[in-house]
Amino acid sequence: MNILEAIILGIIQGLTEFIPISSTGHLTVAGKLMNLISDVNPERWTAFIAVIQLGTLLAVIIYFWKDLWLILRDFISEVLVKRKSFSSQSQNSLMGWYLVIATIPVIIIGLGLKEMIEGALTKNLYVISGSLIILAVILAFAEKTGKFNRSYGDIKWYDALLIGVAQSFALIPGSSRSGTTITAAIFLGFSRETAARFSFLMSIPAIAASGLLQFYIALNYIDSKGLITLIVATIISGIFGYLSIEFLLRYLKNKTTFIFIIYRIVIGVIILVIVYNGIIKP
Repeated sequence: MNILEAIILGIIQGLTEFIPISSTGHLTVAGKLMNLISDVNPERWTAFIAVIQLGTLLAVIIYFWKDLWLILRDFISEVLVKRKSFSSQSQNSLMGWYLVIATIPVIIIGLGLKEMIEGALTKNLYVISGSLIILAVILAFAEKTGKFNRSYGDIKWYDALLIGVAQSFALIPGSSRSGTTITAAIFLGFSRETAARFSFLMSIPAIAASGLLQFYIALNYIDSKGLITLIVATIISGIFGYLSIEFLLRYLKNKTTFIFIIYRIVIGVIILVIVYNGIIKP
């Protein structure tokens, strides 16, 4: 991989991580077009895309640093110091619990399916195109049935758990972490902006865990040149990740997700067509 390819992949990762169109799906298609994915060692690609997610992790931490500071401060104060009961804790402290609860399903399922996730099946373009289209249909149904009458302060522990379960489906490439979590939140009656905001916050533990673990694994595959391209891709992904967060939160204040639904279906169909015609291997 050269620097230009690293920059392109960083841009793709940053633009697609938080928008519900699947960063893994787009990166995998790009990687196959650039002949960067090895059929012999597909886990190398898994490690690469997980590591450059650390750039988008930094982006979401910087964007929500005030929220995260208040959550951490109140959680430590009320849970560890004052030891308040769950029902008497502030919204910030409860949000700390909710982020933990939302992360549990993806950790359990991720560890249980680790070999499959790192294998060739999750790089299969038929799987990716199918996931893009299927989640688009589910998100469209959520848009049609959602009440959009619940806000950030209405989140409960069972909402966090259900959205966390939805996040675990993002382990299927093409589904999208933000796509599955935003869809679940809309089904639960939350506004689109609240759904996106909680989706971004709950992505922090999952991205941090997978990114740091895969970084350790990636050290087995990269040399000094590979490390440079990895760093470049990660920095670029962080810059464009920050911009995509800002864009989506503003966009969803008064617009629906139908533009992303249409996009997912179109891209899913295009992938099927190019694979069927032998332009790219599945």
